[in-house]
Amino acid sequence: MLIAKNKRKENIAEYVLYMWQIEDLLRALNFDGDSIFRTLVEPLNVSEDKKQEVFFWYMGIINILKEEKKEISGHNYHSLHIVRELNDVHLYLLKKDSRYNSLFLAAQGDIDLFREKSSKNSNDIEIAFDALYAKLLLKMKHEQISDETSAAFDRITSLIAYLSAKFHRFEHGEEEMKFDTDETS
Repeated sequence: MLIAKNKRKENIAEYVLYMWQIEDLLRALNFDGDSIFRTLVEPLNVSEDKKQEVFFWYMGIINILKEEKKEISGHNYHSLHIVRELNDVHLYLLKKDSRYNSLFLAAQGDIDLFREKSSKNSNDIEIAFDALYAKLLLKMKHEQISDETSAAFDRITSLIAYLSAKFHRFEHGEEEMKFDTDETS
Protein backbone atom coordinates (compact mmCIF):
# COMPACT_ATOMS: atom_id res chain seq x y z
CA MET A 1 0.00 0.00 0.00
CA LEU A 2 2.75 2.42 0.94
CA ILE A 3 4.78 1.69 -2.19
CA ALA A 4 1.65 1.59 -4.35
CA LYS A 5 0.60 5.08 -3.24
CA ASN A 6 3.99 6.52 -4.14
CA LYS A 7 4.13 4.72 -7.48
CA ARG A 8 0.60 5.92 -8.35
CA LYS A 9 1.67 9.52 -7.76
CA GLU A 10 4.99 9.28 -9.56
CA ASN A 11 4.80 6.71 -12.37
CA ILE A 12 1.57 5.16 -13.55
CA ALA A 13 3.31 2.35 -15.46
CA GLU A 14 5.30 1.27 -12.40
CA TYR A 15 2.07 1.41 -10.40
CA VAL A 16 0.24 -0.93 -12.80
CA LEU A 17 3.14 -3.40 -12.90
CA TYR A 18 3.47 -3.26 -9.12
CA MET A 19 -0.23 -3.96 -8.64
CA TRP A 20 -0.02 -6.92 -11.03
CA GLN A 21 2.90 -8.21 -9.00
CA ILE A 22 0.90 -7.81 -5.77
CA GLU A 23 -1.99 -9.79 -7.29
CA ASP A 24 0.35 -12.67 -8.15
CA LEU A 25 2.04 -12.49 -4.75
CA LEU A 26 -1.31 -12.73 -2.96
CA ARG A 27 -2.21 -15.71 -5.15
CA ALA A 28 1.13 -17.35 -4.32
CA LEU A 29 0.26 -16.93 -0.63
CA ASN A 30 -3.10 -18.62 -1.36
CA PHE A 31 -4.95 -15.51 -0.13
CA ASP A 32 -4.15 -16.74 3.40
CA GLY A 33 -4.38 -13.87 5.90
CA ASP A 34 -1.83 -15.34 8.32
CA SER A 35 0.73 -15.88 5.56
CA ILE A 36 0.12 -12.42 4.17
CA PHE A 37 0.56 -10.82 7.57
CA ARG A 38 3.74 -12.81 8.36
CA THR A 39 5.31 -12.34 4.93
CA LEU A 40 4.21 -8.90 3.78
CA VAL A 41 3.09 -6.92 6.82
CA GLU A 42 5.05 -8.03 9.89
CA PRO A 43 8.48 -7.10 8.44
CA LEU A 44 7.41 -3.49 7.80
CA ASN A 45 9.06 -0.90 9.98
CA VAL A 46 5.84 1.01 10.71
CA SER A 47 3.43 1.43 13.61
CA GLU A 48 0.98 -1.34 14.51
CA ASP A 49 -1.89 0.86 13.27
CA LYS A 50 -0.17 1.27 9.90
CA LYS A 51 0.46 -2.50 9.74
CA GLN A 52 -3.26 -3.11 10.25
CA GLU A 53 -4.04 -0.58 7.51
CA VAL A 54 -1.63 -2.31 5.12
CA PHE A 55 -3.03 -5.74 6.01
CA PHE A 56 -6.59 -4.60 5.30
CA TRP A 57 -5.42 -3.10 2.01
CA TYR A 58 -4.08 -6.52 0.96
CA MET A 59 -7.31 -8.16 2.08
CA GLY A 60 -9.25 -5.60 0.03
CA ILE A 61 -7.30 -6.59 -3.07
CA ILE A 62 -8.11 -10.23 -2.35
CA ASN A 63 -11.80 -9.38 -2.08
CA ILE A 64 -11.67 -7.57 -5.41
CA LEU A 65 -9.92 -10.49 -7.12
CA LYS A 66 -12.50 -12.90 -5.73
CA GLU A 67 -15.43 -10.68 -6.72
CA GLU A 68 -14.02 -10.37 -10.22
CA LYS A 69 -13.38 -14.15 -10.43
CA LYS A 70 -9.64 -13.58 -10.85
CA GLU A 71 -8.42 -15.92 -8.11
CA ILE A 72 -6.32 -17.97 -10.53
CA SER A 73 -5.11 -15.38 -13.02
CA GLY A 74 -5.87 -12.06 -14.63
CA HIS A 75 -5.74 -8.49 -13.43
CA ASN A 76 -8.33 -6.49 -11.56
CA TYR A 77 -10.59 -4.14 -13.47
CA HIS A 78 -9.09 -1.06 -11.82
CA SER A 79 -5.61 -1.67 -13.24
CA LEU A 80 -7.05 -2.67 -16.61
CA HIS A 81 -9.04 0.58 -16.62
CA ILE A 82 -5.79 2.50 -16.11
CA VAL A 83 -4.24 0.60 -19.01
CA ARG A 84 -7.25 1.58 -21.18
CA GLU A 85 -6.77 5.22 -20.12
CA LEU A 86 -3.12 4.94 -21.10
CA ASN A 87 -4.22 3.49 -24.44
CA ASP A 88 -6.44 6.54 -24.98
CA VAL A 89 -3.44 8.80 -24.34
CA HIS A 90 -1.40 6.55 -26.67
CA LEU A 91 -3.93 7.05 -29.48
CA TYR A 92 -3.91 10.81 -28.87
CA LEU A 93 -0.11 10.99 -28.86
CA LEU A 94 0.12 9.03 -32.11
CA LYS A 95 -1.71 11.92 -33.77
CA LYS A 96 -0.07 14.80 -31.89
CA ASP A 97 3.47 13.90 -30.84
CA SER A 98 6.13 13.03 -33.40
CA ARG A 99 8.62 11.83 -30.76
CA TYR A 100 6.02 9.43 -29.34
CA ASN A 101 5.16 8.30 -32.85
CA SER A 102 8.84 7.44 -33.44
CA LEU A 103 9.02 5.50 -30.17
CA PHE A 104 5.89 3.58 -31.11
CA LEU A 105 7.14 2.77 -34.58
CA ALA A 106 10.37 1.44 -33.04
CA ALA A 107 8.42 -0.79 -30.61
CA GLN A 108 5.46 -1.74 -32.81
CA GLY A 109 7.07 -4.85 -34.31
CA ASP A 110 8.06 -6.06 -30.84
CA ILE A 111 4.53 -5.49 -29.54
CA ASP A 112 3.07 -7.34 -32.54
CA LEU A 113 5.46 -10.25 -32.00
CA PHE A 114 4.57 -10.44 -28.31
CA ARG A 115 0.87 -10.35 -29.25
CA GLU A 116 1.42 -13.33 -31.57
CA LYS A 117 3.29 -15.30 -28.92
CA SER A 118 0.69 -14.59 -26.25
CA SER A 119 -2.28 -15.24 -28.56
CA LYS A 120 -3.97 -12.30 -26.86
CA ASN A 121 -6.08 -9.87 -28.85
CA SER A 122 -5.70 -6.67 -26.83
CA ASN A 123 -4.74 -3.10 -27.59
CA ASP A 124 -1.08 -2.25 -28.14
CA ILE A 125 -0.59 -0.73 -24.70
CA GLU A 126 -2.01 -3.71 -22.82
CA ILE A 127 0.25 -5.99 -24.86
CA ALA A 128 3.20 -3.72 -24.05
CA PHE A 129 2.36 -3.98 -20.33
CA ASP A 130 2.06 -7.76 -20.64
CA ALA A 131 5.54 -7.80 -22.20
CA LEU A 132 7.01 -5.64 -19.44
CA TYR A 133 5.38 -7.82 -16.80
CA ALA A 134 6.82 -10.91 -18.49
CA LYS A 135 10.25 -9.25 -18.33
CA LEU A 136 9.78 -8.59 -14.62
CA LEU A 137 8.85 -12.22 -14.00
CA LEU A 138 11.83 -13.47 -16.01
CA LYS A 139 14.17 -11.24 -13.99
CA MET A 140 12.66 -12.43 -10.71
CA LYS A 141 13.26 -16.03 -11.79
CA HIS A 142 16.84 -15.12 -12.81
CA GLU A 143 16.19 -16.45 -16.31
CA GLN A 144 18.44 -15.52 -19.18
CA ILE A 145 17.09 -12.99 -21.64
CA SER A 146 18.64 -12.98 -25.11
CA ASP A 147 20.17 -9.78 -26.44
CA GLU A 148 17.46 -9.58 -29.10
CA THR A 149 14.66 -9.95 -26.54
CA SER A 150 16.37 -7.51 -24.21
CA ALA A 151 16.53 -4.94 -27.02
CA ALA A 152 12.80 -5.49 -27.68
CA PHE A 153 12.03 -4.96 -24.00
CA ASP A 154 14.13 -1.77 -24.06
CA ARG A 155 12.13 -0.38 -27.00
CA ILE A 156 8.84 -1.18 -25.26
CA THR A 157 10.14 0.30 -21.99
CA SER A 158 11.09 3.55 -23.75
CA LEU A 159 7.60 3.78 -25.24
CA ILE A 160 5.82 3.14 -21.96
CA ALA A 161 8.13 5.48 -20.02
CA TYR A 162 7.33 8.33 -22.41
CA LEU A 163 3.62 7.49 -22.35
CA SER A 164 3.64 7.43 -18.54
CA ALA A 165 5.39 10.78 -18.33
CA LYS A 166 2.84 12.34 -20.69
CA PHE A 167 -0.04 10.74 -18.77
CA HIS A 168 1.34 12.26 -15.57
CA ARG A 169 1.64 15.70 -17.16
CA PHE A 170 -1.94 15.51 -18.51
CA GLU A 171 -3.32 14.18 -15.23
CA HIS A 172 -1.67 16.96 -13.22
CA GLY A 173 -2.65 19.74 -15.61
CA GLU A 174 0.92 20.43 -16.68
CA GLU A 175 -0.12 19.84 -20.31
CA GLU A 176 -3.50 19.67 -22.01
CA MET A 177 -4.76 17.20 -24.51
CA LYS A 178 -5.92 19.46 -27.31
CA PHE A 179 -8.32 18.09 -29.85
CA ASP A 180 -9.11 19.64 -33.18
CA THR A 181 -12.75 20.66 -33.38
CA ASP A 182 -13.43 18.20 -36.21
CA GLU A 183 -12.00 15.34 -34.08
CA THR A 184 -14.52 15.81 -31.27
CA SER A 185 -17.66 15.98 -33.40
